[in-house]
Amino acid sequence: MKAAVCYEINKPLVVEDVTIDPPKAGEVKVKLAATAVCHSDIHMFRGDLPFKPPLVGGHESAGYVEETGKGVTGFKPGDRVVISLLASCGKCKYCLTGRSHMCDARWPLAEEARMHNKKGQPLTQPFRIGSFAEYNIVHESQLVKIPDDMPMDSASLLACGFTTGFGAVVNRAKVPIMSSCVIIGCGGVGLAAVQGAALSGAYPVIAVDIVDTKLKAAGKFGATHTVNSSKVDCVKEIQALTGGGADFAFVTVGSVAAINQAVFMTGPRGMTVIVGLPRMMDTLQLPPFIFIKDERMLTGSYMGSTQLQTDVTRLVRLYKAGILKLDEMITHRFPLEKINEAIDEVEKGKALRNVIMFE
Repeated sequence: MKAAVCYEINKPLVVEDVTIDPPKAGEVKVKLAATAVCHSDIHMFRGDLPFKPPLVGGHESAGYVEETGKGVTGFKPGDRVVISLLASCGKCKYCLTGRSHMCDARWPLAEEARMHNKKGQPLTQPFRIGSFAEYNIVHESQLVKIPDDMPMDSASLLACGFTTGFGAVVNRAKVPIMSSCVIIGCGGVGLAAVQGAALSGAYPVIAVDIVDTKLKAAGKFGATHTVNSSKVDCVKEIQALTGGGADFAFVTVGSVAAINQAVFMTGPRGMTVIVGLPRMMDTLQLPPFIFIKDERMLTGSYMGSTQLQTDVTRLVRLYKAGILKLDEMITHRFPLEKINEAIDEVEKGKALRNVIMFE
């Protein structure tokens, strides 16, 4: 099969023939239909995440079940599925208390390669997926069935980007109606957060970015106000728009500077939620007094606190009802052979979401 392999950090991916093993017990082989380019993949290729080449990235995907391993009963060949990096054992304390996205089970796919190049080298599958490839091996708990009439390119966004942004607002922060929200970053994750805030009844919903075209797009997804942080003092602007500070701020870009700014955009008892991935070596430095006196909160949201088997199904229903905008978030579609071009556009801020299509 074809796969896009990262052999060196900060070098273009190499699209080449690789081999893939059959699925083992509890695993499923999936034929990929669509994989979106996520900034987490780019972090990998730039050395910001602790994954060593050679590796096959990609984790925001949808496809068709091709083959099932021993013991798999919930899926059969031909099933249409969303493929997530979230795996759940159903037995640990997190799975048993409604926090399956925090499952702490150990998975063979985290330590064993299922792909090899022509030299026989094992190819790492970060996040237990590796879907910049024509086929994939994942654990059955990473799959969610979707209806036959769900477009695969839009479905792929539900594997990571959309659920991460939307879930940060709806699941993690549980934004109440009429709360003020700031979303920093208007890429795919940020626009999903904008949609989550709008559907929660928040007002104002303020989108912050440095690219005017992205800010214009944010208005189409539910933002009531936009702020270009390269042109104004965005902290003062947000404080003015919200009458002293926002109730919630969501940082969807991987920037420590943006996190620091976001904290000061909130008012007393305001909550700042870190959504985007900074570099692993980055650290925060904030004065403790602002958390004591004003009772501000700083927290994180991992994958939108998504409970995969229930949340994705509900989001599909909202999409089919015309309530969620997924199609509109896709900027361009590329074949696997042009994956470096797709990545370059995302990295340069020229795309909301680019999708690699396999069909």
